[in-house]
Amino acid sequence: MTVTWLRERAAAVLAGSAVGDALGGASEGYTPEAIQERYGGRITGIVPPFFPDWQTRRPISPYHKGDGHITDDTLMIQALVEVYAKRRDHLDAYAMAEDFVPQLTAVPRWIPELERETVLLQRIFLAEKWLVAKLQYGHVDPREAGVGNIVNCGAAMYMAPVGVVNAGNPDAAYAEAIDMAGAHQSSYGREAAGVHAAAVAAAATPGARVDDVIGSALRLSHDGTRAAIHAVVQAVRDLPEAPGDTLIATRLREAIEPFDTVGPRYREPAMDARLPSRTKAIEELPIALGLLLAYDADYRSTVLAAVNYGRDADSIAGMAGGLAAALGGPTVVPAEWVSAVAEASRADFDHYSALLADAAADIVEKDRARALAEMRRIDDIAGVASAA
Repeated sequence: MTVTWLRERAAAVLAGSAVGDALGGASEGYTPEAIQERYGGRITGIVPPFFPDWQTRRPISPYHKGDGHITDDTLMIQALVEVYAKRRDHLDAYAMAEDFVPQLTAVPRWIPELERETVLLQRIFLAEKWLVAKLQYGHVDPREAGVGNIVNCGAAMYMAPVGVVNAGNPDAAYAEAIDMAGAHQSSYGREAAGVHAAAVAAAATPGARVDDVIGSALRLSHDGTRAAIHAVVQAVRDLPEAPGDTLIATRLREAIEPFDTVGPRYREPAMDARLPSRTKAIEELPIALGLLLAYDADYRSTVLAAVNYGRDADSIAGMAGGLAAALGGPTVVPAEWVSAVAEASRADFDHYSALLADAAADIVEKDRARALAEMRRIDDIAGVASAA
């Protein structure tokens, strides 16, 4: 197998996001103070569950979080990779209905948090089960099925593969993810899916730097999502020299708070949480971008900062980890973390990275042919217009 730049970046994004997701699973839902109290300081790697009696402890049971277990974020990424491997072309909302939903309902897979093999539908929460209810049972137009769902990061959290198949083209990644996410989310949840895909595409560009990722996210985002990203970026720009992890997390939380509908107590959402809005944003993507900028895309530092941030730590760390890995390549993801997470989760990362890389290579060739055909069309039209 020839190792290409695209193949390396596909592997990096999938491993980087999966490791971040697995590390963040243990701290999901908690405050930085509670995390440090439980683990005797900041988390620095794979840790056991927050509660030793997780099997019966609410609100965790029956999910075995921690111990290097990937969560639904990574499982849905893998399901989307399977769809790209089947279609070998760009996707839309109809592909979500025809091929992604069956991945949730009819394909058994190992679910690390449940410690058994079952269909992914048994693991995902109601906001993601919405895809099945609306598309398989409700027969709703896939382009509009996301309307009515709670607005959260559910669609954004698995859109990294869209960025890989559109590597170097954030505009195309944004458009593709916006179309796909219409089957799952609306409002700023759908917007975040598009911006996350665009950010990955910008990061997966030869020679890209953090500022290129931030620039693409700001250029393509709209409404509250753009305002939230701008606020978080400005908060990082305003940090003093050598600010320290605690100050970075505090300033980022202060910056996102006006746009976050969940409120200060993550497990006790505000009454109007997750409703559609032109002025609000999900918390996870802007914070991931802010951490990427604050730590200059250093993988280990960025991911651990997301893990110790708490709240929706697995999704934040998954997004931040995927972006840092897209910029730095596979070698930036600590090999000991990759192997430990793969073993604990019974996950074959090489299998999925090969599927995504092969599909992405085919899509790039189809894009090349389409671009040449489009240039010929433009030349023909321009020639006729000039003659006239």
